[in-house]
Amino acid sequence: MVEEKNRVALLSVFAAIFLTSFKLIIGVLTGSLGILSEALHSGLDLVAAVITFFSVRISDKPADKQHNYGHGKIENFSAFIETILLLITCVWIVSEAIDRLVTGNTHIEVSVWSYVVVISSIVVDFTRSRALYKVAKKHNSQALEADALHFSTDIWSSAVVLFGLICANFGFYFADSIAALMVAVIVLFVSFRLGKKAVDVLLDKAPQETITLVENTLNSFPEVKLYHHLKVRTAGADTFIKFNIHLDPDLKLRDVHELCDRIEHCLMAQIKRSEIYIHVEPQDSCHLKDEENQINLLQQNGKE
Repeated sequence: MVEEKNRVALLSVFAAIFLTSFKLIIGVLTGSLGILSEALHSGLDLVAAVITFFSVRISDKPADKQHNYGHGKIENFSAFIETILLLITCVWIVSEAIDRLVTGNTHIEVSVWSYVVVISSIVVDFTRSRALYKVAKKHNSQALEADALHFSTDIWSSAVVLFGLICANFGFYFADSIAALMVAVIVLFVSFRLGKKAVDVLLDKAPQETITLVENTLNSFPEVKLYHHLKVRTAGADTFIKFNIHLDPDLKLRDVHELCDRIEHCLMAQIKRSEIYIHVEPQDSCHLKDEENQINLLQQNGKE
């Protein structure tokens, strides 16, 4: 698993190096802001790809005394850093595009290489994004997903730049700057999605779909009389689930243990790389009263 993640991340680094160099050379030669903005975008993609490469190497290290829950959050942190890099890209693109439109300095030299670099970029970005998404989904890697998002965004932004070049070829040079602004809008949209997801994980926001899945699973076991204090957190590809369940107080310890094993296996079959913590309590009036008081206290604190 680790080797596959490392391999796809390393290939993305090489792809980003190629695209950044190619776009930068052609952008400088033609003076196209669209291509230069794409070069900067790819340059930040290169930085992001390098961050991703090192983060996936670290994230799968096992838990130790200093990191009891493993190193998975390094992937979420790298995704957050990539969001910042994307926002930096937007600031530069918008500033330069507005300046050119205001001053009227929009003339560019369109050559066959302008089209070659943009079309090559679309092909490479499409290939890399598909490979990254496939491995990201297979191993539940947010860092690889973020990298895939970078490359897939490049596909749309390159298409916009290609449209600007075609317009410039007919004398509508301002279209190049407008195309650059459209690239910035696309990048902003992607940055918001990527950043929100990374921040949610870093702040331990409980994933609602996982909570619903756990609740449905617990409801499917008739032996579980009641469950409460369900908590879910994620760190990279790992999911940590904790909850209390009430069982018949007359059940034997062996039966309780076997039931907990069945619940764990059922959840782990549906949620990859999950760790389940189950606290068992007897279903009697004393425990029910204590739980009712705790729940009321939590509700009051929530209102405050």
